[in-house]
Amino acid sequence: MALKPGERKQQILETLAKMLESPKREKITTASLAARLEVSEAALYRHFPSKARMFDGLIEFIEQTLFGLINKITTEETEGLRQTRRIVTILLLFAEKNHGMTRVLIGDALVNEDASLQTRINQLFDRIESTLKQSLRIAETQTGRKLDPESQANLLICFVIGRWHQFAKSGYKRKPMEYVQQQLTLLYGLEE
Repeated sequence: MALKPGERKQQILETLAKMLESPKREKITTASLAARLEVSEAALYRHFPSKARMFDGLIEFIEQTLFGLINKITTEETEGLRQTRRIVTILLLFAEKNHGMTRVLIGDALVNEDASLQTRINQLFDRIESTLKQSLRIAETQTGRKLDPESQANLLICFVIGRWHQFAKSGYKRKPMEYVQQQLTLLYGLEE
């Protein structure tokens, strides 16, 4: 049965993401990806000019998903501290539900790939940190407390990345959401 246009491309990305879920962290080659899909490597290259473009497709999915959720939070929630807590929570939940994407986020899957991919992930982190900073500025205005948004936003993004690393390095056993509510309360008093 022939696939509709775009379906094969989506299938390639989904298979790549599924292969990244392996806790063994084996290098994924185009040959192994093609074998998993039961197609030739040439068939992969008809949809993506390089393996880097495949990873770029995964990063695009991550960006669209995360910023879609973050924008929804910042639109719906007016309280700055709640925005911050919800953003951190959604980042951790995303990783918990998308094991393979977690390996992309922490750069583990990008080792020996095109350096521009890691640059793009770093830019993603910068955008998230800026959003957290803005939420903390709102909270500072609302609460009248001096919150130091720059350092707190950086601490929170480091916390998230650390939780992602722990999750991936534990073979997905240490869940990112484990103790998170208590820890967020400890991190500069981000209580509800």
